[in-house]
Amino acid sequence: MQNIWQIIQREWKRIFTLPVFYLVMLIIPVVLFFFYALIYNKQEAKHLPFAIWDEDNSPVSRQLTFFLTQREALSVSYRVGNEAELKLLIQKGKAMGAVHFPKGMEKQILSRHPVTVTLYTNAASLVPAKLVYKSVAEVIITGSAGVILQKLVKTGVKPERAMALANPIKLNSYQLYNATYNYQEYLVPGLITVGMQMILIISSMLALNYEWKTGTMEELHQLSKGSAIAVILGKTTAHLAIAWINFILIAFVIFPIFHIGVPAATGKFFFLYTLLSLACIGIGFFISALFKDVMLAGDTALFYTSPAFVFSGFTFPRWAMPWYDQYYATIMPYTPFLDAFFKSYYMNLSLHYSQNELQKLLLFCLVMFPTAGLLLKAQFNQLKYEAKQA
Repeated sequence: MQNIWQIIQREWKRIFTLPVFYLVMLIIPVVLFFFYALIYNKQEAKHLPFAIWDEDNSPVSRQLTFFLTQREALSVSYRVGNEAELKLLIQKGKAMGAVHFPKGMEKQILSRHPVTVTLYTNAASLVPAKLVYKSVAEVIITGSAGVILQKLVKTGVKPERAMALANPIKLNSYQLYNATYNYQEYLVPGLITVGMQMILIISSMLALNYEWKTGTMEELHQLSKGSAIAVILGKTTAHLAIAWINFILIAFVIFPIFHIGVPAATGKFFFLYTLLSLACIGIGFFISALFKDVMLAGDTALFYTSPAFVFSGFTFPRWAMPWYDQYYATIMPYTPFLDAFFKSYYMNLSLHYSQNELQKLLLFCLVMFPTAGLLLKAQFNQLKYEAKQA
């Protein structure tokens, strides 16, 4: 235990004095995480620029236009006279969408003929396009029901009965866990946690092979008395403690400042974060013990961690990916962490619902740490053999 404590203290000293460690583990997280939070400080996509192409110029089209201007998601900023103008606005990014009211629309409605209103959206921006569609669809559906209601009332049907006939089915929709499509609430925690995976793997990837680069491996060997287990335990504890410092930064500084997250689920977040940290440290140690060359180990770590955000299913469902991409996603600890994070943090469910994901994270630890220990033990044996030969 004394040897392990000495290794922990030594590793902390290295972390706080060597730039390759303190820049990655302490400086970059502060800058990067605040940067992520500030990018999405606007939080929601509101007042999206919108265009109206009204060829009818009737009381009905003007009423629908008025309803559109009352939608919080839309900002009716342009009126166009043809489709070319409309598309040009969207191509230049000046409008996120537009609606076309065809000529003779009111006459068609009064003569009980169906009318087609056309909606244009810039689907290159998925969330804004969805918000535009939702707002316009609600207005058009409400407007259609209103026209039918007026007709029925004019024919002598009682208003209550007319309402039932005009809108026989009512839809109540509940958008859970991110009802306002809040970019900051949804994206920032995901970006921060995937960033932590990269930081943890890259920093721990230097924990062993950098000893060779700095010529201190023999010192570490003597301090541990040749025990690879003592080195792994000591360095793991030191790196995990720094990871907990970053957790304090995330959960108790950044999240409260930007009003992100679910405070009631902080304990579960800490548990998941710790498992992710251990899994990442284990992977980093494995790479560090496998490759003595720091550059080669760094390239391997970057190749392994860079696609995590894409393959994890955060922005695109994994089931829709090709099978080989789904397989690649399973060999990254961020994938089970993210699934458990959604359940336990965003939905504030019990960790019982994340048993499968927790087992996968534990499996990373159970495989990576012993393997890294065996590789380090082989290096210690080689070092001992070379010392005898000398």
